[in-house]
Amino acid sequence: MGIRKKTNKNPPVLSHEFIIQNHADIVSCVAMVFLLGLMFEVRLGSCVLYVSLSEGLPEESVVNHFHHGLKDVATVFFYMLVAIIIHAIIQEYVLDKINRKMHFSKTKHSKFNESGQLSAFYLFSFGWGTNILMSENFLSNPVNLWEGYPHTLMPFQLKFFFICQMGYWLHALPELYFQKTKKEDIPRQLVYIALYLVHIAGAYILNLNRLALVLLVLHCFVELLFHVSRLVYFSNEKRQTGFTVWAILFVLGRLLTLSLSVLTVGFGLANADQQVLDLANGNFNVLFVRITVLATICVTQAFMMWKFINFQLRRWREQAQAQPVKPKKPQAPKTKSKKDKGEQNYIPEDSCRNPGSNTI
Repeated sequence: MGIRKKTNKNPPVLSHEFIIQNHADIVSCVAMVFLLGLMFEVRLGSCVLYVSLSEGLPEESVVNHFHHGLKDVATVFFYMLVAIIIHAIIQEYVLDKINRKMHFSKTKHSKFNESGQLSAFYLFSFGWGTNILMSENFLSNPVNLWEGYPHTLMPFQLKFFFICQMGYWLHALPELYFQKTKKEDIPRQLVYIALYLVHIAGAYILNLNRLALVLLVLHCFVELLFHVSRLVYFSNEKRQTGFTVWAILFVLGRLLTLSLSVLTVGFGLANADQQVLDLANGNFNVLFVRITVLATICVTQAFMMWKFINFQLRRWREQAQAQPVKPKKPQAPKTKSKKDKGEQNYIPEDSCRNPGSNTI
């Protein structure tokens, strides 16, 4: 994430600099079009498609439950716009003010902005996800993760949670342009974004939403600790205790993720009664899909562990280089034997009292 330089000169309308400086206002206007459409009966149906959750059950049902469908694409697009607006608000009214006070270097400035944005998002996701787990009672019994599959019907909170997750990670794509991300950082960011979108959208489509919710809450907690530790480190480089706690929880999180995935997909769904591919009912419980899901999760966890090990090695190397080198103690001059003294020329008595003098 690059540094946005504010100048007094107004860039030409619709130029790159104009769009970057005013992207939040432009996106807000687009979002307002959908919201204003709710006020007119002619456009009400099409605007509701974007703003509210679609693909629900009939009105006669006692509890509002929803399933996924093609209409969710429009809803994800709208909340992607909302994520861009919130991103700009946090950047301008919180992070930029802190940056001006701390006077960070360009490298720290970019990393501080990244950790600041992700800390807010992970805190929100962890709190919201935990609330859903408690209210839906998913953690009371691990059997709830696979019992009754396919879980095609979702309560409002659960579906809205996944819509917001996909909207947030989709908004990260245009943010690469809005934040003037360096070219060398773009591949890393694209891999980061793609991993989130593939896993969240995949679990959403395959009706593995309960397992995905538990794993997302666990992952958000670990990532929240890392980015908060990095923010603390930028304020005072001596405070590195958070990284040690994060390192332990990161490894435990990877083990717990693999254990829950194997338990749910490898054992729970493998022993289910309905093991047939039924697209109409949303049942994907077949051997090929289960192997693909487990392989994807295992490869992702291995990739994260590889990045984690490289990060730790680089961090230990930097700490070793930062340690001050202790100066060597001066060695005492060696006493010469009588034989050596006798072989040398005559040295005056005064020079013998001062070892630093070499007067012959």
